[in-house]
Amino acid sequence: MLNIFGKKQGGGDGFEGPGAFGPYQLEELINTGGMAHLWLGTNPEGQTVAVRLLLADLKHDSLSRKRFVAGCEILQRVHDHACIIHYVEHGILQGQHFLVMEYLEGLNLKQAMVDETMDLGGLIGNILIDSAEALEHVHDTGFMHMDFKPENILISRNGNVRLLDFDLSMPRPESPAKLKKSAGTPAYMAPEQLLGEPVDHRADIFAYGVMAFEVLTGQKPFVGHSSTDILKRQVKRGSEFKTPRSLNPEIPLPLEKIILKSLECDPLKRYAHISLLVHELKQCLYV
Repeated sequence: MLNIFGKKQGGGDGFEGPGAFGPYQLEELINTGGMAHLWLGTNPEGQTVAVRLLLADLKHDSLSRKRFVAGCEILQRVHDHACIIHYVEHGILQGQHFLVMEYLEGLNLKQAMVDETMDLGGLIGNILIDSAEALEHVHDTGFMHMDFKPENILISRNGNVRLLDFDLSMPRPESPAKLKKSAGTPAYMAPEQLLGEPVDHRADIFAYGVMAFEVLTGQKPFVGHSSTDILKRQVKRGSEFKTPRSLNPEIPLPLEKIILKSLECDPLKRYAHISLLVHELKQCLYV
């Protein structure tokens, strides 16, 4: 069985399985993240599912609990799309917050980029278009993902793409709004996020640009030991900044232009809506 969400870790907090969890049978712990355990399980009909359980240590942490539940509720709203992980149900069982999702065998994109057995080259078009269309659907449904990165994109070996993890997602504002607390992964966060300025869906477009740059070149466009270092590189873009084609000359010029427009420091210079990016992307890739 492929470990699709990272290294397997031991049991620990909360459910001590494998075993019955309500109507589900939990078979194998396949990952433990910062907020939850992820189990491989089966439903009453014997179908394979993924079951996510909030860590017991976080059960009384109101912020973590609210994020977990909000992520479940947003996934329930946006999952009706081929490139978003399918929602089954969420709630509380045996005193634990849980989410049941579709199980798709594969690797997350971060793992796939370093897995020598994964023919990623032949899947690049699928990954770029399908993940952009997933974000487009999230935005059109009235939400922002706010944690778009390779770890949250699942890739099967035949090229199926699923966008995951809506714990940090939030309603899309009509105009840029200041966040109460900015959370995410600094390397994929837009400058306005790192500065604590008002944000909107264009922060996701910036994150998409970082992901596309990384998957095509093997490098992140802006690196640093801290969010401050990353922000400086985003804003200054001196001689240290390398364009995608300088790192990978096989990238078509129109595709490089899409990535660089997505990575504009000023959100007003990015795509106003990701549907425009999707349209140009399909033209560029002859889809």
